[in-house]
Amino acid sequence: MFLDRDGVLNDLEYDEEEGRVGSPLSARELKVFPYAGEAVRRIKALGFLAIVVSNQPGVAKRQFSLEELDRMNTKVRSALASRGGKLDAEYYCLHHPEARVKKYRLDCDCRKPKPGLLLRAAKEQGVDLASSYLVGDALVDVKAGRAAGCTTILLGHAGSFLSELIDREGAAPDHMLPSLKQVPDLIVRLESAPSVPPSGRRRLSRSQ
Repeated sequence: MFLDRDGVLNDLEYDEEEGRVGSPLSARELKVFPYAGEAVRRIKALGFLAIVVSNQPGVAKRQFSLEELDRMNTKVRSALASRGGKLDAEYYCLHHPEARVKKYRLDCDCRKPKPGLLLRAAKEQGVDLASSYLVGDALVDVKAGRAAGCTTILLGHAGSFLSELIDREGAAPDHMLPSLKQVPDLIVRLESAPSVPPSGRRRLSRSQ
């Protein structure tokens, strides 16, 4: 299973500089959801991989350092482990087309909504994309998952604005849930459902 990080494993923060809710910019700000570790543990107990695929352009924008990004990721791993959850791998895109740090300023293939990060993770981890899920909290996640051939789960609450945005962007997810907490139960239901033709339900990514 491919998991976005911010908004999936940890909460978002209000960014005063950009005037919007976004990713945390420090380990101090980062707050892992209390149910995330248990959800990851249950996902892995079902025999699935748990792989993070996340855009992290904060380094490129000089919002935080590589060292701070590492501290944030360490905090996530520690919090998940305290509840029995363990990630199998983590993949981060550090690029941004308007980056302040020159070496990260490019229109890459790994920045979602492009699927490059998922393609690389799948190749290195031996994952069958056609039988994988991507769980994210934004339409760029849905678009990346669909481009890679995955089944997509969007986290959040459907409203008229979101529904209109999904229609306008042509990014309808296969499933929508309030949070990662509900994902394992959805998987159990899908895994226990009768078999359907290849064009229908697809199973989560397992190690090959």
